[in-house]
This record gives sequence, C-alpha cells and structure tokens, in this order.
Amino acid sequence: MPEGDRDALLRLAAFEHVRRLDDVHGHLTANELKPGFTFEGERVPLMNPQRGIFKPRQMRFLLSIRTVFPRPGGKVWYDDQRTVHRSIFEGDETIDYAFMGRDPGAADNVWLREAFEHQVPVIYFLGIAPGRYRAMLPVFIQGWDAQSLKARVAFAVPDEPVWAPPSSAPERRYALREVRQRLHQDSFREAVIDAYGGRCALTGLPEPVLLDAAHIVEDAHEAWGQPVVTNGIPLSKTHHAAFDAHLIGIDPDYGVHVSERLLDLDDGPMLEALKALDRGALHRPRRVQDWPDRDRLALRFERFKAAT
Repeated sequence: MPEGDRDALLRLAAFEHVRRLDDVHGHLTANELKPGFTFEGERVPLMNPQRGIFKPRQMRFLLSIRTVFPRPGGKVWYDDQRTVHRSIFEGDETIDYAFMGRDPGAADNVWLREAFEHQVPVIYFLGIAPGRYRAMLPVFIQGWDAQSLKARVAFAVPDEPVWAPPSSAPERRYALREVRQRLHQDSFREAVIDAYGGRCALTGLPEPVLLDAAHIVEDAHEAWGQPVVTNGIPLSKTHHAAFDAHLIGIDPDYGVHVSERLLDLDDGPMLEALKALDRGALHRPRRVQDWPDRDRLALRFERFKAAT
C-alpha cells in the first residue's frame, strides 16, 4: 500500500477511535488515551505523555498536538499553557501553538511545519482541567513561524469533511466561535464539579461522569449569567432536569424545596427519593468563596415559587 494511502487510513482510524472515546467519556484522561488504538494488529499511540507534539512511528505526518491545563502551583513549560484558553475566547480566526523548545529545526517543530505544508488534519487534545482533555478534531496547522516559534491552529467547520481545512476567514471565525462555546461549557462544568469534590450537591453522588454543572441563573442573562463557580451547582442529570423545570428549588439560605406537584405524586422509589430532599440542605463546597451566590439563588427561587 502506498505510504500516503496508509497514512490516511491510519489517521481515519485514529479519528474514529477518539470520537468513540469522546462519545463514551466526554472529557478524556490518560486512562483513556494511553492505550492508543489498534490498526492491522499493531498498537498505535495517540500521544506522547511527555511531549505536546506527536507523530507515531507508523505515520508519515503529525497525528496530534496537546496543551495541558496546569495544576495549581505547577510549573508552566510553554506559553500556550497560559494563553490558549484566552486566545480561544479573544481570538478571531486562529490560535497560537508554541513550538517545542527554541530550535525550529527540532523534529517536533518540523512535524508542525510538514502538517502545515501538506494540510493534514490533526487531533488537538486541549486541556480543560488538570489531567483532563477535550479532543478537538480535526484541526489544521494554518501557519508556521520560525521567528516567533509558533504555529497557528485553525479549527475545522463542524460537519465538514475530515480532509477539508477552513478555506475562508468567515469559516475560520465560525469554527472558532463553536469551539469557544464548547470550551465555555467544559471549563464551567469542570470548575463547578471540582469545587464540590466531584459530588452532587443534593445527594452526594460521588461520580463526576454522571454530574452536570447546573446554572443558577442561565448564561444568557447579561447581568447574572457569568460562567463562575458561584453561579453553578453540580447535580445529577435527573436532579438537573428537575431544577431546570422548577420542580426543585434552592432558597438563598441553601434550603432545598420540592414542588407540591411532586410531593402530591405517589409513583415509586425514584420519586420518593426526590420528595425526600424537601426541607433538606444543599451540600456546599469546602471553600466559602465557592458557595452559591445568595443573590442569584434569590432570583432563581422567586421563579421556583412562581412556578409552584
């Protein structure tokens, strides 16, 4: 098989494997990524845990790039660790990705240049929390600058063919806006769930995969809808749905209320578990500064009372 054809098949297999992981896990960790994937009976890695720019030995061109989210107090090795989220939120068409080291001729940086020259689609493992990544794919290297020691990364337009880089400025802007919204949701969720120790604030359920970060005030609200921890509560998906439907309310003193509509029903153990929350108290984060904002809770509680 010609080298180019095999590289393309390997790339497609890698993309399909990562998409399956994303469907199952959402946010990815080393546990999901370390095993790689199997192609024609051979294991192919997805990334190098020690380096951000990765090309497997089985492939001709770059397969993935990665940006870690620094742990509090941890060492920051590259500029993009500090600036990538800001550049996504403030950028126009593309974002910067820092070279490995100071030598443009180093193998890692040459892989970036070759991906730029041949416009091959790449996986971007974007750190959204310490040890957690969101797989962005495909992305394309749209620029390579030996002077600034940076490459430019463009995100693909959603639902476009894998091999098609964004061909115009409006397409690049649209794709970046979509990534911005996704990152906004991811960052908010991770920050809220982490503040509560990975537990549901109503039931104490200790499984982050089953939790959502519920907004107290919806993010469309200009004055109160900011994506800050004090505007979020981690809830299981069932309790999140009940909270959004105003079947569960939380008062400004962190008391939990269940609507009369639910209290008057009698329909099995799931409903009884919801009813048992009535007149209980919200579990709060260890840090007082992360507690839900009382003014936001008051605004939301008025809606609950009006609905009931």
